[in-house]
Amino acid sequence: MDKQKFYITTAIPYVNAAPHIGFALELVQTDVIARFNRLLGKDVFFLTGTDENAQKNALAAEKIGVTPKELVDKNAQMFIDLTKKLNISNDDFIRTTDKERHWIGAKKLWELCYQNGDIYKKKYSGLYCIGCEAFVTEKDLVDGLCPEHLKKPEKIVEENYFFKLSRYENELLDIIENDKIKILPEARKNEILSFIRQGLEDFSISRPAERMKGWGIPVPGDETQIIYVWFDALANYITALGFGKDEKKFKKYWPADVHVIGKGIIRFHAIYWPAMLLSAGLELPKKIFVHGYVTSGGQKMSKTLGNVIDPFEMIEKYGVDQLRYYLLREIPVFDDGDFSEKSLIERVDKELVSKYSNLFYRVTTFIEKNFDSIVPEEKVDQKEKKIFDEELNRYISLMQEYKINEALSVLMNLSDRLNKYFQEEKPWETIKNDKEKCKKTIKTSIELVKDLSLAFYPFIPSSAEKALKCLGVKEIGLKGFKKQVKGKISSSMLFKFLGKV
Repeated sequence: MDKQKFYITTAIPYVNAAPHIGFALELVQTDVIARFNRLLGKDVFFLTGTDENAQKNALAAEKIGVTPKELVDKNAQMFIDLTKKLNISNDDFIRTTDKERHWIGAKKLWELCYQNGDIYKKKYSGLYCIGCEAFVTEKDLVDGLCPEHLKKPEKIVEENYFFKLSRYENELLDIIENDKIKILPEARKNEILSFIRQGLEDFSISRPAERMKGWGIPVPGDETQIIYVWFDALANYITALGFGKDEKKFKKYWPADVHVIGKGIIRFHAIYWPAMLLSAGLELPKKIFVHGYVTSGGQKMSKTLGNVIDPFEMIEKYGVDQLRYYLLREIPVFDDGDFSEKSLIERVDKELVSKYSNLFYRVTTFIEKNFDSIVPEEKVDQKEKKIFDEELNRYISLMQEYKINEALSVLMNLSDRLNKYFQEEKPWETIKNDKEKCKKTIKTSIELVKDLSLAFYPFIPSSAEKALKCLGVKEIGLKGFKKQVKGKISSSMLFKFLGKV
C-alpha cells in the first residue's frame, strides 16, 4: 500500500540580501510540520528555494557593481547554507534562475493561461513599489508610503501583459468562503474575502525587458517583455515537481497540502495563484498557513528597513536546537512576535534545559549508577502511561491543526509531570527498601522519556535523535512509541548538547 503523500512548501525569498531571522522562522515552522508528518508515516515532499528573477535583485547588483547572476549565486548559497545550519529536512531547493528546472514549467504555465484567453497586452499607468515588486493603489498607501516597506512608490507608465483576474472573482469568492482552499488563521481568510468583495482588477504580469535590464524569464513569443516576478515565482511550487517536464512526479505530489507563507504575501498566494491555476486547468492547493512577522522592539524585521537579526550568528552563539525551540515556543504561530536574546536565554534555560534535558539526564544517570546502565525489566505504571498517552494524542491533534506553540506547551507540561512523578516516587529511597517499586518507577520514567523525545523530534531533531540513540531507539515514527526501551543505554550524552545557554 502506497504511503499517503504530503507536499509542503515555504515561500521563496528574494536574494537581494542575506537571510534574516524572519525567514529562519518560516523554515523552522515548515520543517516541524514536515517532520511531524513523516512521524505519522506519510510520504513527505518538502520544498524551499529562492526567488532570483526580481527587479530588486537586479537593482541590488547594480548598486554594488556586480552582475545580477553574481549577486544571486552568492546570496542563494547563503539560503542553502541556512537550511543546513538550521537542520531543515527539505527534499528539494528550487532556484528560479534554473533554466532547466524552472523556466520550462514557468513558460508552460504562461502559455496555458494565454491559450485560455486570460492574457492580453495594454498600456498602463500606476504606482509601483519595488520592495513589493507590485503595482499598488492610493488606498494601499499610508501617508503616501507603502506600509510594508515605508517607501514612496514610483509612478510608471508602460505597456505590459495583463492577466484577467477579474474573470475569476466569483469563483475565488466561492473557493475561499467554502474552504476549498483553507486559509489559516480565520482572520486571514476574512481579510482575503474582504479584498475580493471590493472587486478584483486585472493585474500586470510582465515588465519591459529594457527596464529589467534583460534579467528574468522572457515572455514566450515576445522577448521585449520579461515575465513578472510574481507570476514566475509562484510557479516554483509546480516547476520543482517537474511541471512541463516530469509529469509523473508532478502528478504524484501536486496539489500542495500546505503553502507556508508570511502575512505580507497572502494576496499573491490566496488570490493570484489560485486564479492562475484555474486558468491553466490545474488543481488548487489545499491549505495556506499564514504566519506573522518576527519583530524587533515591536517593529517588523526586514532587509529594506535594515533591522535584521542574523540567524547564523544566533545559531553560532546559542546552538541550532536552542534557536529552533525558542522561535517555535516564543513567536505566536499566526501573529507577530518579538525576538530578543534575553528571552531566548530564559526560554531555553528555564524550559528546554531545566525541564526536558535535566529530566533525561536525571533518569538515565540513575539507571547508569544503580542498574549498570541496563533498563530494569518491569511493567510500566499503567495509570501514568494512560495520562501520558492521552496528552500525546492531544499533542498530535494540535500538530495536525498547526497549533505548534500549544503542542510544545503539552510537551513542556508532560516534562513537568514526569519530573514530579520521579520526585514523588523517590527511587533513590525505594532502591534501598523496595527494589521492585524502584524498578517500576525507573521503567515508567524511561519509557515516558522515550515517548517525550519522539514527540520533541520535529522541534529539536538533533537533540532528540541523540536522546533516542542513547536509549537504543532506532524507529523515529509512530512505531517508536510502541517499542519499549530494552537493554543497555548510554546516559549522559544529551545533557552535554542541551546545557544552559
